[in-house]
Amino acid sequence: MMGGVSDEPETAPKPKRRIKLLLIVAAVVLAVDVVSKVLAVKLLQPGKPVPIIGDTVSWTLVRNSGAAFSFATGYTWVLTLIAISVVVGILLIGRRLVSTWWAIGLGMILGGALGNLVDRFFRGPGPLRGHVVDFLSVGWWPVFNVADPAVVGGAILLVALSLFGYDYDSDERSTGGASSTDERSTGGASSTDERSTRGASSTDDETTADDADAQASQIKPT
Repeated sequence: MMGGVSDEPETAPKPKRRIKLLLIVAAVVLAVDVVSKVLAVKLLQPGKPVPIIGDTVSWTLVRNSGAAFSFATGYTWVLTLIAISVVVGILLIGRRLVSTWWAIGLGMILGGALGNLVDRFFRGPGPLRGHVVDFLSVGWWPVFNVADPAVVGGAILLVALSLFGYDYDSDERSTGGASSTDERSTGGASSTDERSTRGASSTDDETTADDADAQASQIKPT
């Protein structure tokens, strides 16, 4: 250290982690899902739809043994294990999460997965085999709950982020494509310069040869 100035190189600030945002989004989705299911079970009767907008949108209480939107019914314990794996995977990624939008998308999936896992563990017919409470019917679409669109919406968001080059460990867009373009542009410019240099060299050679011929003709004996 000289003159009070440190000789050590400055280190770039560490990017801010978004695990807290992920957990907040997940907690909101989980809370809304659990509360809405409790109210649905308390206020609705199975098999008796309550119209909201004519016959298009209605409250319809059903018990779902399958995945989101009543898919894969009959594989309850398998779906439970998959949901547990998803939760663990998201929590592991969350430790390195930097992107705000990735945090929101993963939080939606985490909250939805936890919401349905609560039913799998604590509703009949038993742990790991519990049926999920669904209560919202829209047109021809299978009856669903709050967790279902949260999971699907979060997954769509993550796919879109990946397609547009946004990684979970950065808040900036990936520049891989731009780098390739720059390299191609630089390569093209170099080739053009080389061709120009070769052309100029050939022209200089021709000019030198012409000058030599002119000088030779001037000293030719009479």
